[in-house]
Amino acid sequence: MQKDKTWVKELQLLNEIIQKTPLKHSIKWGIDVYTFAGHNVIGICGFKNYFGIWFYNGVFLKDPKNVFINAQEGKTKALRQWRLNSIEEIDELTLIAYIEEAIENEKQGKRWVAEKIDNVVVAGTLADALSENHDLETAFNKLSLSKQKEYVDYISEAKREATQITRLDKIKPLIIAGKGLNDQYKK
Repeated sequence: MQKDKTWVKELQLLNEIIQKTPLKHSIKWGIDVYTFAGHNVIGICGFKNYFGIWFYNGVFLKDPKNVFINAQEGKTKALRQWRLNSIEEIDELTLIAYIEEAIENEKQGKRWVAEKIDNVVVAGTLADALSENHDLETAFNKLSLSKQKEYVDYISEAKREATQITRLDKIKPLIIAGKGLNDQYKK
């Protein structure tokens, strides 16, 4: 499924190893994803500088080889990545052990549950825009707290004011339409 041919042999080897486990293969988000009992367990994909294995509930794995990273510290809660740079780094026994532990966690029902949002603090550029536009403020206040948080985070994560303003212009029609920032990606 991957267009870039940089990591073909490496991803093929990972697929061959993973097929020795009870996981079921599928394609989601354009990458190889393996599931157990209908739940995502791992995904594999190649990038420009590395290829990797994603454990969707990796936060629950012991990681005795210390191979995991959290790619977006403070943002990503459960997913853990195992990045590799060459075919020689693929350790079949370790990979299968990690997968077996992940499957066992699935059997036990271990899943990351998102924290409940009690309130959203709107500040800066978005707060100014809401106070200046009554219709926008009304539409924003009708959104669920999780959707409000998506928008607040999206604007506040931009460091430059110019980027915040560009993002604000992009999201105004979505807010007025009562849509969340990431609704297009949800089923």
